[in-house]
Amino acid sequence: DGQLLASSSDDNTIKLWDTATGALKHTLEDHFDLVSSIAFSGDGQLLASESHDDTIKLWDAATSALKHTLKSHSSPVYSVAFSGDGQLLASGSYNKTIKLWDAATGALKHTLEGHSDSVSSVAFSGDGQLLASGSDDDTIKLWDAATGALKHTLEDHSSPINSVAFSGDGQLLASSSYDDTI
Repeated sequence: DGQLLASSSDDNTIKLWDTATGALKHTLEDHFDLVSSIAFSGDGQLLASESHDDTIKLWDAATSALKHTLKSHSSPVYSVAFSGDGQLLASGSYNKTIKLWDAATGALKHTLEGHSDSVSSVAFSGDGQLLASGSDDDTIKLWDAATGALKHTLEDHSSPINSVAFSGDGQLLASSSYDDTI
């Protein structure tokens, strides 16, 4: 709803700020290592945070209450993203996997394997049917979000991928890489 801004930091915290006043509303302190990726659900009700402590936390954005701790990754998590309807959460990890979670319950739905190096970025298409993952293996993979099946591998970059993002209508996918291209 645009009323909160979240920031993450290497002091292991997430801060929630009031966008109208700039005032700090809450400090979330449950991670034990660097927090480098956060994402709000589309309706703004949930906030996901990932950490190098190998966990993902799901928070109630309004109350700052911790709802779930997701622990299936065996190494640092680098990226989190909600599907447009807020029902799925994707996480990409140093251990080369992507996990798909039920955002309401925190239950693991799928583990996606196919990258040969760490997964640095994940993003859902606007309709939630596709998940894109960017990796340090220089590739982008497109997955069926419902089944977890690999649909395509894009190999147009010559260096690790640092970000992937779909256009609002889901027709375009943008990526950035350490090869200095978008």
